[in-house]
Order: sequence, then C-alpha cells, then structure tokens
Amino acid sequence: MDDGGTISDPTYWYNDVAYYIERTHKLTLDKPCITIKIPFDRLGLDENTNPVVLSDFALREWVNHIEALNKLIYNRSRSDKENGAFYCFRPTNVVLKRNASFVESFSEKWYLCLMITVQLPFKNNDKAMRMLCKMLPKKVEELISGFDHIKLNAAVELENKQNLIREWLKSSDYCAFIANGSILPRNKDNSGPLEGALPFTSPEDIEIEIFGFRGMGIKRGVTVITGGGYSGKSTMLDALNSGIYNHSLGDGRELVITDQTAMEISAEEGRSIKNINITPFIKWIPNGSAEQFSTDYASGSTSQAANIMEAIDYGCKLLLIDEDRSATNFMIQDIKMRSLIKREPITPFTERVRELYESVGVSSVLVIGGSGEFLSVADQIILMDNFVPKNVTQEAKSLCEHDKPCERIPFTNWEIERKISADRFSSYPQGSGTEKLMVSTMGYIVIGDEQIDIRGLYNITSNAQLVAIAFLIRKLAISNQDSVIFIQEKINKALKDMEREGLDTVFSSFFPGFERWLELPRINEVLSVFNRMKHLNFIQH
Repeated sequence: MDDGGTISDPTYWYNDVAYYIERTHKLTLDKPCITIKIPFDRLGLDENTNPVVLSDFALREWVNHIEALNKLIYNRSRSDKENGAFYCFRPTNVVLKRNASFVESFSEKWYLCLMITVQLPFKNNDKAMRMLCKMLPKKVEELISGFDHIKLNAAVELENKQNLIREWLKSSDYCAFIANGSILPRNKDNSGPLEGALPFTSPEDIEIEIFGFRGMGIKRGVTVITGGGYSGKSTMLDALNSGIYNHSLGDGRELVITDQTAMEISAEEGRSIKNINITPFIKWIPNGSAEQFSTDYASGSTSQAANIMEAIDYGCKLLLIDEDRSATNFMIQDIKMRSLIKREPITPFTERVRELYESVGVSSVLVIGGSGEFLSVADQIILMDNFVPKNVTQEAKSLCEHDKPCERIPFTNWEIERKISADRFSSYPQGSGTEKLMVSTMGYIVIGDEQIDIRGLYNITSNAQLVAIAFLIRKLAISNQDSVIFIQEKINKALKDMEREGLDTVFSSFFPGFERWLELPRINEVLSVFNRMKHLNFIQH
C-alpha cells in the first residue's frame, strides 16, 4: 500500500497463487478486499473453458469453503469486528457475469479470480496474520485439490443445452419453453425447488421437442394461464419470468427458457413518469396531455400504460402480466360498464393485446383468474389444475362463440423515441461538492438529488445487480459531456465494456455502505431505473 511516498506491491504469493489486497473503502481499513488469482494449470483447465460457467461454478464451490473457514474462527460471544470473519458473495440460482468470480489473462497466463472481503480482528495482529497467511491459503489449496471436473463439465453441458434452446426459440414460433420434469414451485426462502413438488408435465397436444428435450411450448401471440386459486398460475408465470436467465444445476427450472427480452409488467401506483406517449391506452387526461404524459405520482392505470410503452421502447418482445398485480380498469371493461360509462379515457388492454402482437410483434402471457374477457382474444389458453397444466383453448373458445364481438378499434402508433436533457443528470446533489450514491434495502436507489423507487421492477435478481445499476448510472453521470443523451446507446456501450473488461470498471470505493459485489444487469432494468428518475427531463423527438 502507499506508505509515505514508498509503494509496495499489495500482492502476496502462496505457491503460485496470487493474493491481491486493496481497500474496500477508505473508512474501513480493517476490512480489505482480496482477489485470489489461481492459475488455470493448477486447476487442470485450458483457456477454452466457458468463462461465465467456470466463474459461476467455482464461486458456488468456494462459498462452501468460506463457510467452513468461518466455522473455524466463529466465536458466539464476539462480534465479527472483534473476532474477524471472511465474506464472499452468495449467488442466487441464476448464472451471471459477476465481479466476485471471473477469469482474466495476464502475461499470456489465464487465472480464475475469486474476490472476498475480510474483517480483520480488532487489535489482534497475530490472528489477522494467521487468517490471511495460513487459513485462507490452506482453504484455497483445498479448493484446488478438490476441483471437480465432472461437476464443471455437467455445468458447461447444461449451459450449452440452455443456449441451444434459446437460439432455437429466437427463430421459431415460440417465445418460451418449459421442459417436462421441471420443478416450478419454490421453497420457503426462494433458494431452490420446493421439496416434494410435482414435476411439470406438458399437455400432450401442445408438447414440443427441442434437441431431444420434450416440454410445453408457449407460442408467440397471446397466451392466457387460468385456473382456480392456489392452482399454480402465478408459479408458472414466475418461472417464465426467471427463464430470461440460465439457471444452475439443482434449481429445478434449468430448462425453463424464456425470450431474453421478456419483462413482467404490473401497475405501479405512485411511480414517476416523464414525457411519454400513453395514447394507445389512455386517450386523454383531464388538464394534461396523454401524448406527452408526465406525473410524479402515477395512478394504477397510467403507470401500467407507461410500463408497457417503455418495455416496447426497450425492445421487449414478451410481456408477462398477472392480473393480481394489475389495475382492473386498465385490463378490462365489461359490456355493462361500457354501456354505463359514456366518457371513458381508458382503452382496456383486452382491446390492444392482439394488436400489440399483430402490429409490433410483442407477445403476452397473462395470468387471469377472474375475468373471461381475455378468452376471446387469446391464441392459447392453459388451465392450471393443482399444478397440472391442461390445454383448454377449444373449450374456452366455444364458451365465447355467442359473445357479441367487440368492434375493432383503429390501430395506434406504438413508437416512442426519447432522449434525455443532461441538465439535472448528476450524482452531485444541487449545491453540494460531494457525490451521493446509496442503495437502500427498502427498494430505493439514491443518486444525487434522485430517490428512485424500484420496488416495481420484478426482473432484478439480487442486490448486487441493483448496486451494479447504481454504479453504472453514476459512471454515466460523471463521464457525460453531452447536453442531450441518447440513453440506450450509452447504456449499451457501458454494458458491453462491463462484459469485456469486468464489472469493476464501474465500481468506486469512494462511497461507504456498499458491499463489494456486482452482477451484470440487462439493459431493460437499467432503462427502467432511468425512467423512474424524477428530475430528469425526457424529450420526445
């Protein structure tokens, strides 16, 4: 570290494994961050190993070693600060690029890198030295000697299958696939499959086979999932929602594969909306403009309309909607209410859902338990009966035969193009010389003057992904020199840089209160956070 003008190398070696030590934050000198760099040849690996799968697999194995280390030094009568502790990132069951475990090459040598933070015991240098120089290297050597190539190969093989199915979906008539044998219900803490749950079996008449895997295909278009209470409707939607990412072995939903652009859409009362065209769903607004709609506190229906318009703008091709999380007056309006209400500004989703697919190629999967309005506009209707799916499309369609057909309303314009004026895009609160960045466990990101409510974003998988979004936005704010920002281009470039150069390209140790872990987000979620910023000025063009 830097010591009065002399610089010493902050790396120590044990055999040929490097331990690189740096500050986590200037206020926590007793909690350094250590990156352990293990040469590929020590692990019997070659440089063609899939780096994301290898990193994910190694991290899951490493978590067990860190837990064992902590058991050795745990003292129930002392806090971590007094006693010392090792911390590493505990991944959820999705396979993602992370900074807690990654692959890098240096001088033509390849390394598996594992990042941890260490709480050094207060005023106990002997124990600190023992933890860093004996106990930690010993556990790393155990990881190396017990490195399981058979398990790693199984993880690589699974990822190859998942990616084959993903690629097949892209050029097919299908937007999602659920393999037979999948376990969809989750256990209590949502960390894995529910023990004793019924394995998924596809209805025979909609079963498809992709590269030898049989299961239920969900066709592009409009699909309704229905059934009684507690029948498994929302569980299936949650599984489809999680299928935007590949899952690790043992998750139960390894072969639930969903269009990677999919987004779960809900009503989000109270969210901020800036200058967006919601006329496809809201024809007019009293004392306002539906073409350039703005509000600091949206209603259920206007927020759901904005969420859909923004999702289309991100390039989303599949909407996942649960009526329990939706605004009823946005979703449907039955014949009696139509007759009674003469001046209705809302065009319900039932009237646009087919057009969304026919006009802009956006499919919808809808969980509906209380209204038959969607049956007549659906291409496929699946009934969940005690977690067993049945294809009831024909039966449901025959129930709609005598319904008076709704008049088709004229097609609308779905395009929105917005850019951001950079006036208030800053990580510095107005009048302050110090940046402000914080991620609250209550569901908020604070950046500069912004307090962004992100509780309605259902596709963020972890706090580490949220922290990565916060740091990414902060980096865009401090590096921006344009007066007008084409935000999608900027985010796309930043995400590509993070993928290529590592997630730490956005991290800064300047801010206290952050855990050290980052996971790569999708552009959809980064844009969703931007769209909830109250002080930004969005300009339609």
